[in-house]
Amino acid sequence: MVAPLVIGLSLFGVGEGLLVASHWGATPWTVFAEGVSHRSGLSLGWATAMISAVVLLAWWPLRERPGLGTLANLVIIAYALDLTAAHVATPSSPVARGLMMLGGVAAIGVGSALYLTTGLGPGPRDGLMTSLHRRFDVSVVYVRLLLEIVVLVVGWFMGGVVGVGTAFFALSIGFSIGLSLKALEWVVARRTA
Repeated sequence: MVAPLVIGLSLFGVGEGLLVASHWGATPWTVFAEGVSHRSGLSLGWATAMISAVVLLAWWPLRERPGLGTLANLVIIAYALDLTAAHVATPSSPVARGLMMLGGVAAIGVGSALYLTTGLGPGPRDGLMTSLHRRFDVSVVYVRLLLEIVVLVVGWFMGGVVGVGTAFFALSIGFSIGLSLKALEWVVARRTA
């Protein structure tokens, strides 16, 4: 179960980095990390890791327990995001930037499907969302939406890039994860048959 976790989290981080490199906007949490990076001088990956660590501190009063997947999420996604954002150049062609954006969302979808199925612990943000849902008996939909809006707005005011990539991510990530989970189920069923 560790290999799918590492591969999944790496793909997730690469996908995040591709969205950043497209310069068409990133995911809400990465927009927040970009803002923190601009204000603090930290690299994007270090800012992401720092935010994840702070989110983990919020777990303590909510009595959420981290697992191996939680800690791996903090380290691997930040590292893969940092490497990708630092080494992938932004293409000048709008078509290439669009393909980079599509590839980013696809990589996040496949990566999410892989790491979510390992059962080794939720990521820092997912754990915060589910524990707030349990603690305050508010729908996960509303908790996640509120968290995403808050970090997006704060990150944007701090200098993070919001754009068509951010909107595309918001509209398509559910489909990307859903298709990836179905494909993973099909592969597992074929291998066990």
